[in-house]
Amino acid sequence: MIRYSVIRMASQMLILLLAIVATAASAMEAVRIGSFLALSGPAAYLGQPELKTLQLYIDKLNAEGGVLGRSLELVYYDTGGSAGEARKAVKRLINKDKVDFLIGGTTSGASMAVIPLVTRAKIPFISLAGANAIVEPVKHWVFKTPHTDRMAVAKVFDDMHSRGIRRVALISGRGGFGKSGRRQALDLAAGYDIEIIADESYGPVDQEIDRQRRRIFSQEDIDVVFNIGFGEGPAMVTKQLRRHHPGVALYQSHGVASQRYIELAGQAVESVRLPAAALLVADQLPEQNAQRELLLDFRRYYWNHYGEPVSTFGGHAWDALMLAVQAMRDAQTLNPFAVRDALERVHGFIGTGGVVNMSPDDHLGLGVDAFKMLEIRQGHWVLAE
Repeated sequence: MIRYSVIRMASQMLILLLAIVATAASAMEAVRIGSFLALSGPAAYLGQPELKTLQLYIDKLNAEGGVLGRSLELVYYDTGGSAGEARKAVKRLINKDKVDFLIGGTTSGASMAVIPLVTRAKIPFISLAGANAIVEPVKHWVFKTPHTDRMAVAKVFDDMHSRGIRRVALISGRGGFGKSGRRQALDLAAGYDIEIIADESYGPVDQEIDRQRRRIFSQEDIDVVFNIGFGEGPAMVTKQLRRHHPGVALYQSHGVASQRYIELAGQAVESVRLPAAALLVADQLPEQNAQRELLLDFRRYYWNHYGEPVSTFGGHAWDALMLAVQAMRDAQTLNPFAVRDALERVHGFIGTGGVVNMSPDDHLGLGVDAFKMLEIRQGHWVLAE
């Protein structure tokens, strides 16, 4: 009897010890942030600063103690900007890597492609892409940080209207972002008393737009050309338009808000106007601006580590990561339902894109006023407002 009791007690102690070890191991498990980014291909100059930003600030957060007593771990894959590769990556992140949160989708096509997957898996996802359709209509598990293409078009058309520009030639990329932006432009033009007198497009690997250019300039009395696209395409468009028509007035979308665009297009970028986040002109903001200190700190920290200027695309990644962290801290759990709900309640978050106020009806939390109208002068971003 005594022997049985000793064995039973030993068994109970072993079970208790294993439970303690398991609890301790669980407490030490990292918060897994899954990301799928265009690190190669036409959108690489968007995806690469997104990855660098995530890596830099996850290291910083870990050095400061992590989140909820756990370190953060980044698990990421290169999609090359492909919707198909994005689906493969997200399936792996959800099913094999067991991530707690998803940040990514450099391109609109990649982001849209994975929405059914994250919805079925019930995992919070913050997109880094621009298309309006990503969050409108609202999708329960999907949020995003970049300003929408519809907001960008509205900002551009408002600027055109104030400058007396009425006859606009539109040219757009054939990818998801370009197609969506084109739809917004066609839909909003009349409301700003703007006439779209040409409507052309180009592919992601096109090296020239000679036919499109000729058709555009077969029209009379063109006031301006408005290009909606991202990656290397808009730089190609800028160079070719300015080579043949040096005096043409040119607007771009926020898809080119990076120093890389200026480097690729060279002197052809002079006087190009576009809407962008205040990050690019942080030092030109008034002292009392709510974002100024954060933006200047971000620019310095990024430059000190990488020796290169920030881009708004890296800023979108910073916003997404910090929103995810705030939601986890507010929820005090990694439970995806609680984290999602906390993310939807974020209010007054100062990010690189603006002051974010989420709600059940708004999974972006930014207005058109978060945009700044910029002009490129002598290779530098200048506030044009």
